Amino acid sequence: MEASSCLLYQVRGFGSFRIWLCLLLLLVLQNCSPVLSDSPYLVGMGSYDITGPAADVNMMGYANTEQIASGIHFRLKSRAFIVAEPNGKRVVFVNLDACMASQLVNIKVLERLKARYGDLYNENNVAISGIHTHAGPGGYLQYVVYIVTSLGFVRQSFDVIVDGIEKSIVEAHNNLHPGKIYVNKGDLLDAGVNRSPSAYLNNPAEERSKYKYNVDKEMTLVKFVDDESGPVGSFNWFATHGTSMSRTNSLISGDNKGAAARFMEDWAEKNGLPKQTGVASSDDLGFLHMTSVLPRRVSTIIPEPDEITDDLMQLASSYEASGGRRLAGSNITRRIRSSQENNAKFVSAFCQSNCGDVSPNVLGTFCIDTHLPCDFNHSTCNGKNELCYGRGPGYPDGFESTRIIGNRQFLKAVDLFNSASEEIQGKIDYRHTYLDFSQLKVSVSTSTGGPQVVKTCPAAMGFAFAAGTTDGPGAFDFKQGDDKGNPFWRLVRNLLKTPGKEQVECQAPKPILLDTGEMKEPYDWAPAILPIQIIRIGQLVILCVPGEFTTMAGRRLRDAVKNVLISGSNGDFGTNIHVVLAGLTNTYSQYVTTFEEYQIQRYEGASTLYGPHTLSAYIQEFQKLATAMVENKEVPTNIQPPDMLEKQIGLLPGVMYDSTPPGVHFGDVSSDVAANSNFRKGTTVNATFYSACPRNDLLTEGTFALVEKLNGNDWIPIYDDDDWSLQFKWSRPSKFSPRSFATLEWTIPEDAASGVYRLRHSGASKPLIGSIKHFTGIA
Repeated sequence: MEASSCLLYQVRGFGSFRIWLCLLLLLVLQNCSPVLSDSPYLVGMGSYDITGPAADVNMMGYANTEQIASGIHFRLKSRAFIVAEPNGKRVVFVNLDACMASQLVNIKVLERLKARYGDLYNENNVAISGIHTHAGPGGYLQYVVYIVTSLGFVRQSFDVIVDGIEKSIVEAHNNLHPGKIYVNKGDLLDAGVNRSPSAYLNNPAEERSKYKYNVDKEMTLVKFVDDESGPVGSFNWFATHGTSMSRTNSLISGDNKGAAARFMEDWAEKNGLPKQTGVASSDDLGFLHMTSVLPRRVSTIIPEPDEITDDLMQLASSYEASGGRRLAGSNITRRIRSSQENNAKFVSAFCQSNCGDVSPNVLGTFCIDTHLPCDFNHSTCNGKNELCYGRGPGYPDGFESTRIIGNRQFLKAVDLFNSASEEIQGKIDYRHTYLDFSQLKVSVSTSTGGPQVVKTCPAAMGFAFAAGTTDGPGAFDFKQGDDKGNPFWRLVRNLLKTPGKEQVECQAPKPILLDTGEMKEPYDWAPAILPIQIIRIGQLVILCVPGEFTTMAGRRLRDAVKNVLISGSNGDFGTNIHVVLAGLTNTYSQYVTTFEEYQIQRYEGASTLYGPHTLSAYIQEFQKLATAMVENKEVPTNIQPPDMLEKQIGLLPGVMYDSTPPGVHFGDVSSDVAANSNFRKGTTVNATFYSACPRNDLLTEGTFALVEKLNGNDWIPIYDDDDWSLQFKWSRPSKFSPRSFATLEWTIPEDAASGVYRLRHSGASKPLIGSIKHFTGIA
């Protein structure tokens, strides 16, 4: 427009001065294009490894003391986006491949951000959420009840998460560029079922009639597009539990949501993203639908023929396993990622929503002894809850169920990503406050429609909590739907803490098994002070809640906030508003059911800590935040959660030392791939090495396992322990043995090229005296 005006001036005789002036103006506009861009936002994406100790540490989620980490299925990540107005407010949302957010983790991350950026990032505009995988190392929360099975606080688990969150935010901050954001949503029908349908049915029939399903099927996706690089990432929210991996799994894994994120990031890499256009060819997507072949974490480096020839066999047989050798450091374990560090990367996160009563085990619940369906009301088999299990679509293979549910979310996300056309526009805003949920006054309606003031209660867990769920049953004689309790377990409870009359009445009809809110030794067993938060990016509104809301509880909260925003905003919010609920965010306080579901006292109701009016309290307080947002008022915070880092007790013993048999080095092969073997796609290759405890060095952003491919005279890394196809399994011959083994299992992908491959294991050993030393070995 400006250039054409210049030509017009020249024709009319304004002379060369006008030409030079316009050329100068054009030059200024080009150099200032980031500032004068027509894109309404600055957008930045980042991710970083948060994989915790792959040995000895109890996994967080199932509270199964026998579920101890012993290897890696694929690595865990922190993924972050930052959206900023060029000269205004900004927000950060972090999605963790972890069971849930941790209050203590949040506190320490915010301290680091303040030290680095001042007040730019703070508790008001930073949200940290967990995907709810039950296959990550525990011990990183600060309240006693959540770290009992991990033998207390595990500093290594905590530190790697705090470090990874900080680094992912720093990366997103450094990547801020002008860009646009698009939103899209659609139904995914086969990735979740209601695991407590009897409780759901206790909600009013009129309310249930508004919805087609008894779980939320809608996925909401936001697509981030850099003005120069094109699509750089996507975040979506969809409700389904991270329990495709069973309670007996011992390999670190992001479960179905972590898998979906990897599949989508691989898909983006395959399609050359980031680039100027983000739409994949229909042929590529159709191939994924037809074959369910999933992309690798490491792209193909060397194109090779697909046939195994005599020349390849002869070449392969000429190579033998090398002995283990010491390394000066762990750099060799970082080769794949270090070669990609300077490249722009696509970041995709599959975030959690109101998943409280939603299971990914979509085939239903069955008794493992009779194979008949479980009892509907109590999820028992002949009165025993421990025999009732949900079945995933890959039953009985939990890894296959994880892949299938992850793939279904991935394919829906790609569909929404490719068809996203609604641009997000409008201001960035946020509201945040802390509340004491142990004594919150709540105004509710009585049966006659009049107002009544009630209170929430100090935290307590009911008897049905110990029954577990059909995703991971409990033990002994506990069962879901128990609103009476058991005399024997009451006696056991009273040895810890006998709840008072007021607490019993407040929590009714929940029979209290653990009065955690009133248990203070050696420090607090459960949280009382919780954060609630609203993040606004244009017409997208994210409700950040510190727990697991059931389907109907989430619907009520979303509707209540949406009504306030639309009715009170004088047109600032329209009917195109998108309200999503981000569960397990900023801290963790277990479940939130509706008042009606609470009466049934299934697992979710028994785990609703603050009594029957918990949801009403959330709705009341979120409405206050929404009102403050539309009225442009601040929300005062008069309380802060405790920082109990210095009080933490950890009883997990450290690594004393590692050893090997006489004459054997760390990294030596114990059991090699058979000589002169050839393998077809879909078969599994494995080798076992003399190893050391993975806790000696987590090899963050690195790998314990590699598959390398021969290219001329060079071995090129092709797959690592963040790959779906390659598993790292660690074991000891006995519990306290200083000797250990690492088994690498590689299931050859369908798209693997023919050639000569080898397995490499790397690690770090600890001597009885001296410093940790790194090693590597080749099969």
